[in-house]
Amino acid sequence: MTDVTSSKSTRRPHHWRHDLIELAALFTAVVVADTIAKTIVKGPEGPYLLVFSAIALVATAGFHTWWARRHSHAPPSPVSAPTPAPAPAGAPESTGTALWRLRTTVDDAPGSLAALCTVLARLGVDILTLQTHPLTRGTVDEFLLRAPAGLSAADLARETAAAGGRDTWTERADAHDLVDVPTRVLGLATRTALDAAELPLALRRLLGRCTLHSIPAVSLTGRPTGEETPVEGVLEETVMKLRDPGGGTLLIERPHLPFTPTEFARARALVELDARLGPRVPRSQDVFTLPEGNEITVRRADQRDLPAARALHERCSARTLGLRYHGPVGDADRYLDHLLSPRFGRTLAVQTASGRLVALGHLLWDGDETEVALLVEDDWQRRGIGSELLGRLVAMAEEAGCESVYAVTQASNTGMVAAMRALGLPLDYQIEEGTLVITARLEPAPRRSEPSRPPARRTER
Repeated sequence: MTDVTSSKSTRRPHHWRHDLIELAALFTAVVVADTIAKTIVKGPEGPYLLVFSAIALVATAGFHTWWARRHSHAPPSPVSAPTPAPAPAGAPESTGTALWRLRTTVDDAPGSLAALCTVLARLGVDILTLQTHPLTRGTVDEFLLRAPAGLSAADLARETAAAGGRDTWTERADAHDLVDVPTRVLGLATRTALDAAELPLALRRLLGRCTLHSIPAVSLTGRPTGEETPVEGVLEETVMKLRDPGGGTLLIERPHLPFTPTEFARARALVELDARLGPRVPRSQDVFTLPEGNEITVRRADQRDLPAARALHERCSARTLGLRYHGPVGDADRYLDHLLSPRFGRTLAVQTASGRLVALGHLLWDGDETEVALLVEDDWQRRGIGSELLGRLVAMAEEAGCESVYAVTQASNTGMVAAMRALGLPLDYQIEEGTLVITARLEPAPRRSEPSRPPARRTER
């Protein structure tokens, strides 16, 4: 419906009966005036009274005509656009908006949520999404809000407390949070179904800022760790324990915000999906050509590549293994089962046309941080394989939403240092007792342009 009305539709119809009535009233007035004049004209004041009556009649007729035209026959004023409502009292004046995530606990009583929404409306806050997490006592309400840019987290917390909210937590949100929860969960389940290494990332994205550790059931020395989690899992305020389908325990911690039973149920459902699907890894592979003309293949690796990885260790020199593992060379094989597990990260393998494994690249989840590590067989070093692997690992870290990656090496490992510099990313260097830690800060999407390299051919197995 438009706000413009045509002049034809706004003009009121002219009724001829109104004119007839006015004309009859005028004749009646004339007759009455004539009768009165004949009656009083014989007296000494007759002429004056007749003049005053005529003046009063003319004045009354004029007033009636003005009044009728203004209130009866004048067209109504055009319809105008509604005037914007004034800003609510207490709402800060601002020219922009900001996205916020707000979580608070309210009493499970009628009107508690309405009181909170009323306060947010008074502040000029728009509620985009709302999730409810029922508790034994009370309900946790989680909002995604679009608020005036001048509204601070302290203002939100104070007004929420005044409306009956407690244990309030606020955090800045971004456009990715606009995806509704069912859609996000389905997307995470799909990625987990395609790749077992996605489970830790899916849990992080599902639960927000949290720290996830995979505790194996058996240590590197072969001894039981004593970690045995019930099948149904354990929820303890800010700590969540879930049984790892591959053995051991998935430990999830979020000290700043307790987990709710709803979040625990969602996380457990993702873990159960992973357990039912069993080991899996995308089998796609890329073929690229080295500067000397040899073709090699880069593909994802997992624990099924353990025999080939051990053979690679046997062909590597003690110096190469020492630069990679920073410890006794004899213990190198013990790390392989851990490194190839999708629970601890992602692994890329490089193999020749004959199927021989000549290099491994690891992207390892280390709590809130991410480590990159490379191992290239001696005879295949200085051919660009390390740089190729590192570039692909960094691209995978960016896709996973990591803010940075770090590499632990030695200052004498000039190949690793050169490969990190070739990334073209901001680097931080830290040296502790002869060990060099290089941290690269990743750029947000859209992803940075990669260094030029020969085009790769992508094939599927």
